[in-house]
Amino acid sequence: MTSFQENIHSAMLAIANDAAAIAMRAYQRDQFEFLGVAAPARRVATMPFIKALQPSSAEVLIAEVQGLWNLPQREFQYIAVDLLARHVKILTGADIEALLGLAQQKSWWDTVDGLVKVIGAIAKADKAQQSQMDAALLHPDFWIRRIAMLHQLGWKGETDLIRLQNYAKQLAPESEFFIRKAIGWALREYAWHDPAAIRVFLAEMGDQLSPLSRREAAKHL
Repeated sequence: MTSFQENIHSAMLAIANDAAAIAMRAYQRDQFEFLGVAAPARRVATMPFIKALQPSSAEVLIAEVQGLWNLPQREFQYIAVDLLARHVKILTGADIEALLGLAQQKSWWDTVDGLVKVIGAIAKADKAQQSQMDAALLHPDFWIRRIAMLHQLGWKGETDLIRLQNYAKQLAPESEFFIRKAIGWALREYAWHDPAAIRVFLAEMGDQLSPLSRREAAKHL
């Protein structure tokens, strides 16, 4: 491990809670090991190291992230996402492929949705990178398709509405829960900005959208 990873590892071990770890593991369907450190305590313990780290390049940053990702306890993947979010400004479209690679390791909604925010920030800063999301929408891994569907979350008036609607149409036939949920989430988020557009879209799509997607999309309409 690098010195940064060692500092993070030591800080987390010092506040591990075995009883909490059992509950956290159960919540994630016993898929991952946990130290039992909740998010607020995790950030207090690790943010000084994250802030102090000044990666000289995106490659150095991603190498530190991968080192954390390789550790067995789930909190280290959360810290890796925190690290990416803190230093997202040094990342470019050239780094999206590596981030999508991370999303395919130890995949579950918690880390995937954290990576959505990072990838979305890169694509928002350089809209040309949305072409990578067009390709991701066709990826065989449904977690990557979920990232594509969600990457415009929070963009409000900067959202490419046509792209958003086309993504929803393309993914609508899928039966995967996390895809159906993502469709509804993305549409609901944009509905805060333009509810009329989403009402029209839902009417046009009718029962082509799953009940779950429709329910999520219309939740606040």
